[in-house]
Amino acid sequence: MIKKLQFNQDILIQISSEQIINAVKILDKEQQENLIEDLLAIISPQYLKSIKEARNNYQQGKIHSHEDVFDNI
Repeated sequence: MIKKLQFNQDILIQISSEQIINAVKILDKEQQENLIEDLLAIISPQYLKSIKEARNNYQQGKIHSHEDVFDNI
């Protein structure tokens, strides 16, 4: 029998705010937006709840895409 080892250790790395800013600057726009969404998801349970609600509404047909609404204009 093979056992899987799991390591749940925090790794602390010292990084300056300048290093963080420089790292974010080299990201493209989509990567920056994804980072912001990830940070919001980490700190805001309400944000995650709103995403779940929006996905459910879309799947149930309660929400329409921008193209569906404005395609004929």
